[in-house]
This record gives sequence, C-alpha cells and structure tokens, in this order.
Amino acid sequence: MQNLNLFEQPEVNPINVIDYDGLVEYHGLVLPVEQADYYFESLLHKIEWQHDQANIHGKHILTKRKVALYGDKAFRLTYSNTTKLALPWKNELLELKQIVEQKTANKFNSCLVNLYHSGEEGMAWHSDGEKDLLKNGSIGSLSFGAERKFSFKHKRSQNTQSLVLQHGSLLMMKGETQSHWLHRLPPTKKVDSPRVNLTFRTIINA
Repeated sequence: MQNLNLFEQPEVNPINVIDYDGLVEYHGLVLPVEQADYYFESLLHKIEWQHDQANIHGKHILTKRKVALYGDKAFRLTYSNTTKLALPWKNELLELKQIVEQKTANKFNSCLVNLYHSGEEGMAWHSDGEKDLLKNGSIGSLSFGAERKFSFKHKRSQNTQSLVLQHGSLLMMKGETQSHWLHRLPPTKKVDSPRVNLTFRTIINA
C-alpha cells in the first residue's frame, strides 16, 4: 500500500491519487483556516442531521454516523436499500458548492453531508455507483474538522492508495472511478474529534 504525504501548504495544482481506470484528484486546501473553521461550526449546527440507515439481509441498521441530503429539487437517493429525499439547500452549502464548481469546472445539483463524531466512526469499502447518480459523473468531496485517512482499492488488482484529508480540503473523483475502484474511511482510535464531509453529486431522477 502506498501512502501519499501530500502537503503542509495548499497545492496550486491537483495531485493525482489514481490516474488509471478513473481519475482521483486531490486539490489540497481550498479554504483558508478561518473560513474552514466558520463552515465547520455552521454545518455542525445548521444541518438537519439524522442517523444513517441501512437494510442489509433483511436487518434494519441505524448507524452512529449522521447524514443529510440537500439538492436543487426533492431528489431521491437510494443506497443500502434505503431512500433519502433531498432537502432545500442551506445557504452555507450553496456557497461551498459554488467554490467547488469554480475550482473544478463541474456542476452539481445535490450534496450528501456526513458527520463522523470521532475516529471510531467510518465507512467500509464501497463505490458510489447508485442508479440515481449520473453514470461516470464527478463527485466533489469537501472535508472539515478532524483529519482522516481515506483509502482507495482497485476492484480487480486490489492495488491500494491512501491519503489524509485535511480540514478545508477538496478531493475529486471523476470518470470511471466508481466502476473500477472502492473507497473507504477506515476507523481509528487516534481521532477523538468530529469530521464533516460534503459530497457534491449529480442526481438524475426528479
């Protein structure tokens, strides 16, 4: 496994985390610390958080991790055999969406927001290939709060890449990444503070 030590300072150009069977670009810090702090606190208190849910093998599971879906319309997003309905945008989310769109020349119509209360909460290996999402569409991931390791694994070769996502940083997943790669947020006992993650997406249902 290769670990990428990417930064002490913001990157001018994105770094390729993976550059075959898809494209993952790490833009580093896209917000100054004071601005990142402001959005972190705002999101913690203004997002309409709910525990995430999943139906696996007929068993209903309620996670410690909390989520919320926002969008241009009352979009539906189904994953883990549960469906979420998009809420109207918060002003802070629209401001951050504009930053990501300007930085990457992509357009998004929705955002799945995640709250991990500590390092004990994470996500298992998965890919974001839901039928509600634009096929091979880009996903822009903004991170706030605790720095966390983020990993990719190729579905065929099992090759892995990992990096640490900083407070106020942007990661872009593009092209066929979801078809060929899994990703995860591994749990860790070394982190005891929260992380908020915004994943800007393009949903295709009305």
